[in-house]
Amino acid sequence: MEKDADILSKYRLVTNKLKKRFLKKPNVAEGSEQFAALAKNLRRQECPQYSGFCCLAQARCEHTLANAAGEGQALTEAARAFLEAEMANRDLKCPSFEEHLSASINCYSHAIRVHIEHKQPALGAALCMELGDILMSLSKPNEAMGHYQRAAELQSQNSLDCLDALGHVASCKIATRDYDGALAVLTEMSYLAQERGGTALSSKPVGAYSDILARCEVTRVLLLMLLQPTPQRIRPEHAQTLEKYAWEANEDSYVVNFLDEDIFLLLQSVVMACQSRDLDSLRSLQVELWPVLSSEQNQLLHLIIEELSHLDFNL
Repeated sequence: MEKDADILSKYRLVTNKLKKRFLKKPNVAEGSEQFAALAKNLRRQECPQYSGFCCLAQARCEHTLANAAGEGQALTEAARAFLEAEMANRDLKCPSFEEHLSASINCYSHAIRVHIEHKQPALGAALCMELGDILMSLSKPNEAMGHYQRAAELQSQNSLDCLDALGHVASCKIATRDYDGALAVLTEMSYLAQERGGTALSSKPVGAYSDILARCEVTRVLLLMLLQPTPQRIRPEHAQTLEKYAWEANEDSYVVNFLDEDIFLLLQSVVMACQSRDLDSLRSLQVELWPVLSSEQNQLLHLIIEELSHLDFNL
């Protein structure tokens, strides 16, 4: 109790100095420095929630001083402090209404708004990604999705960062079992990577763009095998994707330009095994593909096998 009272008295002392008095203008810059010092001291004392409140007070001071950079930094520090308090509660398994997490999200959102208002979309996008990663680590893909989407919108002029954010959106949709939505996002990513990934010497995507296209291609094929759309319902761009994996497809197809030939042949075998409902072949292919697929792609392949097993059992 004495410790809490001491913290409160220090906070009030700084706050009182900032009150307007007759013929005396408060020193807001000094107040901001004192709140920042108090916040650091409280973090060292492992009182992150109190540190967060001091950072918020510092942000208000910086706003009064019209220092957008300082305000954004203070709000970000507040967000991270409240998050630290939330994680401490979770580690101790304390029952709560996630009030510290809510405070952290509000601070992140405010900091993002400050950066956007002052024409700093890259900083805003970075915080959107940070918040999305936090929510994903807390198993909240639905909440994380919106922040990743906003990051993609803010980075529309920076292709690789935009594609990275959209990749996270697709992962959120897969985590929430919105496979149609994930397929749409990955298709959008493919078009963007093909459009922006060429060079002056060649229109073929190179470097990171080629890696992104490979990831999109493999995941899209697996999603289509999981969804199994009928010929009447499949979209033309998705039908075109599957046509590449028919046995009679041209070996020089542009897919080979960014997809490893061995992976292409294994995917081709997966498509044919799914279409013929050959579970034994599919399980053998799973063993070969396991080391080269991402954990997300391996999970999709596992779901495909489960779905086909279920269909065979019902038949």
